[in-house]
Parts: sequence; structure tokens; C-alpha cells
Amino acid sequence: MQRAALLLVLVAALAPPRPAAAQEAIYIVRHAERLDQSADSPLSADGVGRSYRLRDLLRDAGITHIFTSELRRAIDTAKPAAEALKLTPQRLTGTDVAALASRLAALGAHDRALVVGHSNTVPQILRALRVDTAVVINDSDYDNLFIVVPAKASAPPLLRLKF
Repeated sequence: MQRAALLLVLVAALAPPRPAAAQEAIYIVRHAERLDQSADSPLSADGVGRSYRLRDLLRDAGITHIFTSELRRAIDTAKPAAEALKLTPQRLTGTDVAALASRLAALGAHDRALVVGHSNTVPQILRALRVDTAVVINDSDYDNLFIVVPAKASAPPLLRLKF
């Protein structure tokens, strides 16, 4: 009986860990530089360049899903990456952070998502993902790349890069 119990303990200790039931990573950016202050502004020349830098940066990141707001500047920021990865971005109302969080939560354990939002929605998205670090994005900030690694039991770590 003791040998059987010892054997079970050894098997359990040597078994590979079970993967977390959450997506591997979520990459979150604000749209690239806009041409003007109109409600549905296209990207400026600098913004188009930044959208291609984002594509180059994330080309090998294993992204399986792309989400954008319904606004042109967010769609155009994701477009080069979507084309390179052969993915169709899913458009959501920019202010419906709850719907986005629900879609992200439904992703599989090996999925990775790119989310293109806005200066006012990116902090809300991070909070919806249980990130406890306060984030402020100024009007002139277009170069932030936030990486969230979801954790089932605690607040996920947040990485903030510039691109």
C-alpha cells in the first residue's frame, strides 16, 4: 500500500505541468498617427510607416487573431499585419470593451491576439484584462506596445515596449 502511494506521488511530481486555460499573449496598441482630427481620420504618412513597423515587429509573434475598433485609423493600423499573417481582423465597436474582453476570454490556450484600440480604450482594455498597473496614453503617444500574458489565478504581468 505504501509503495502504491509513493508511486502515485512520484508520478504526480514527474508529470508535465498542465497548460493554463488562457491565451498565451495579447498584444495591445493604440492606432498609429492620424492624418487629422476628423471623427474617422485615415492614417498620416507617419502612421502608415508605423503600421508597417508594427507588422514587422509582430510578424513572427504567432498572432492568431486581430481585433480592431470600427474606425479607419485602427483598421489601417492592423492592415499590414493582417495581410502578412493572412488574418481577417474582427471589428468591434471601440467603446464596447466588455465585448472585446469576452472575445479575448473565449480564445484558446495557444492563441495570441493583436488588439488595436485608442488612447481612451487601451487603458480600459488593460483593466478588463485584470492588469493592475495604471496606464495613461497621451494624445501624442502612438508608439506603445503592451503585452499581457494572461494568468488564471492572479493579475497578469504587463510589458510595455516602444516601437
